[in-house]
Amino acid sequence: MTDVEARAAALQEAAAVGLSVAFHAAEAPDRPAVQSAFGDRTFGALNANANRLVRVLREAGVGSGDGVALLCRNRPEFCETHSAALRMGARMTPINWHLMPDEVAYIVDDCEAKVLVVDAAFAEAASASAEASSHLRLVLSVGGELDCATPYDDALEGVEGADISDPQLGFGMLYTSGTTGRPKGVFRKPTGTPSPLLLEVRDSAAFNAETDVALVTGPLYHAAPLSLNYAIPVGAGLGCVLMDKWDAAETLRLISEKRVTHSHLVATMFHRLLQLPEEVKTRYDVSSLRWILHGAAPTPAHVKQAMIEWWGPILWEYYAATEGGSYYIGSEEWLTKPGSVGRPVEGTEARLLGEDGEDVAQGEAGTVYFRAPDEGRFSYFKAPEKTDSAYRGDYYTMGDMGYLDEEGYLFLTGRSAETIIAGGVNIYPQEIDDVLNQHQAVYEVCTVGVPNDEWGESVASVIEVHPGVEPSEELRSELLAFCEDNLPAYKRPRQIDFATDLPRMPTGKIQRHKVRARYWEGRDSTI
Repeated sequence: MTDVEARAAALQEAAAVGLSVAFHAAEAPDRPAVQSAFGDRTFGALNANANRLVRVLREAGVGSGDGVALLCRNRPEFCETHSAALRMGARMTPINWHLMPDEVAYIVDDCEAKVLVVDAAFAEAASASAEASSHLRLVLSVGGELDCATPYDDALEGVEGADISDPQLGFGMLYTSGTTGRPKGVFRKPTGTPSPLLLEVRDSAAFNAETDVALVTGPLYHAAPLSLNYAIPVGAGLGCVLMDKWDAAETLRLISEKRVTHSHLVATMFHRLLQLPEEVKTRYDVSSLRWILHGAAPTPAHVKQAMIEWWGPILWEYYAATEGGSYYIGSEEWLTKPGSVGRPVEGTEARLLGEDGEDVAQGEAGTVYFRAPDEGRFSYFKAPEKTDSAYRGDYYTMGDMGYLDEEGYLFLTGRSAETIIAGGVNIYPQEIDDVLNQHQAVYEVCTVGVPNDEWGESVASVIEVHPGVEPSEELRSELLAFCEDNLPAYKRPRQIDFATDLPRMPTGKIQRHKVRARYWEGRDSTI
């Protein structure tokens, strides 16, 4: 075995018990691991604090398999909590801090978190969670003090930072909203072996820990930025620059200043980068870039073509779900199949089914179904009925539609009207309907995604008012204000339209896809 092979085997052995950061800390303790607006960490410092946090959590009664909730901006403490959970066998749930306090509190309680690590900027959500949860044993605040919490730094002070002697691989359990009801945790115990998509990403990225730098552009509470944009690069020994809030010009500045080689972006980011004035685009040197991963929402072909012309054939696209299954394609291959999201990675089995549940013919549109793996199959935490409804036999779907060409390349043509994807973020219209239905003027409401050149889609709610109520600009403003008070910003409708003829099935159920179709008529609704 060569030295390179021996090192790779040792790193894989460390990663299998959540100690990849510890491996790099032993090899290069002074190498930058995290740079952020809230402080920096070397691999040595990141690893030591992760070990300290494990000991603090164990002292509080948190053990293997227990829940650790994290409500935190992109900062070093997020990374330390992630690393601690991975090596102590914990089940970590990062939470979207854009949610309303009661939504955050629901997730903290539902995931049965015994500890909550919370950014002091989210004091209201922290207080609501501490009051609502019957499971919490410890709340740690970062970036400031909270009445309901112990300061994170105080808790770690004086605690031993050496590697723990009994590591066990932990795992993440992210929450995904459904088309109805409360969000549910996507639960999958780790298998200890890298997923096929992870292997594809590693191979195409060709990481070099001594020279490469990754730029983390999205919030780490999202599955893709956490896994593909942070965990994989840092696990390979790369330093990661964390953006707190994404901005197109700032992205170019950081690429140029930090000599960024790897990153992950979504379609909206590409759009905004391309819209920058030429003098801004040419001001910064982006020649260090070697690999850009993108996904979360399909990218319009003309946008991707323009990015390849600007940055070169360094874009790699994935089509995947939190629940599993994936397609992958590089720029050179994509240029021969423009618009495709690629072919399934090794180990992914997919089918395209028609409304009758039968496989569609090549070239015909159908709903994309992935076969669930025999080992590590996902389920929804404490929701067997939702788990059952997600499957058709051994297959499950995200609701996307597409067709396969003669070589097996997948082209997405649309998606279920039950999901809106705005800027790469999934929004579930039933949640918005449920809020608007509480307004006294609303008789019936149907929320859909409508065309938006920058975001791909934006949120629109179509409303039938009660008899005797007159639609008006004043009522529209009142309803928008009502949404502002009751929904996080990214879920709020950007437009409200009034109707008297919402299409219904004979049962009375509104046909959301028909409402959506009115907005997309005459446009390419492929996303």
